[in-house]
Amino acid sequence: MKRKVTKAIFPVAGLGTRFLPATKSIPKEILTLVDRPLIQYAIDEARAAGIREFIFVTSRGKGALEDYFDDAPELENSLRKSGKTELLEMLKATNMESGAIAYVRQNRPMGLGHAVWCARRLVGNEPFAVILTDDVIAAEKPCLQQMMEAYAETGGNMVAAMEVPPEKTSSYGILDVGEDMGAIVRAKGMVEKPAQEDAPSNLAVIGRYILTPKIMQHLHRMKAGSGGEIQLTDAIAEEIRQGESVYGFRFRGQRFDCGSKAGFLQATVAFALARDDLRDEFAEYLAHMAAVQKAAE
Repeated sequence: MKRKVTKAIFPVAGLGTRFLPATKSIPKEILTLVDRPLIQYAIDEARAAGIREFIFVTSRGKGALEDYFDDAPELENSLRKSGKTELLEMLKATNMESGAIAYVRQNRPMGLGHAVWCARRLVGNEPFAVILTDDVIAAEKPCLQQMMEAYAETGGNMVAAMEVPPEKTSSYGILDVGEDMGAIVRAKGMVEKPAQEDAPSNLAVIGRYILTPKIMQHLHRMKAGSGGEIQLTDAIAEEIRQGESVYGFRFRGQRFDCGSKAGFLQATVAFALARDDLRDEFAEYLAHMAAVQKAAE
């Protein structure tokens, strides 16, 4: 019987150096996409998928991230006295129940696989999800929820996947497809950041995973891989070598790489244009800027 997935790991220990100097004092995950920080998008997606326990793998300097999900009594009282009930409800939606979030430290930056391994005691002997906050996915049905529905049919391990241009394969974990069933593919191998000529496909792993607890055993034995780090991809590939099922899931939605400045700006435009309260004014401004740029050429 497939066990229900109720725990999710959020690896948030990274320094966010691509966003310096902003991330000198602000955790990257608190950077705001329109009016919500990146971490809120990830938490909302996890909740929609039925996640009830949230495990944050953090590092030094992430105090603001922990405070974000705490109650803010003074601010709430101020909004209540001012009759700003809509803002008050919005604020309450960011609070997490006591005990719902657990924090573990990754003391050294040794890669995504190591970050996931740091949460092994909190995961125990249960399947779990992993969400990378840099990957923001705009979708009618949240990506992880789509995956949970597919996982209910397949079991095993599952990774979110999308086609990327062949010249981009060296930036991703790439699936070696054994059987293509449409939305779901069965993987016969995985390669971390292969050169274009060595890539087994152009189907790339994106930052959503549903994994069995056995992955933790593989991570425990793993040596440094690509980039001198312990790679989660290598542990998943070991599952395949041992005959366990690993599936790629082609999700429905648009993924934005908010770990890059260009991706973050693209997401800001897309999410702003999707908002009823911002769309018209913002679209008018973008059209004006495009016209000014064209005239300047």
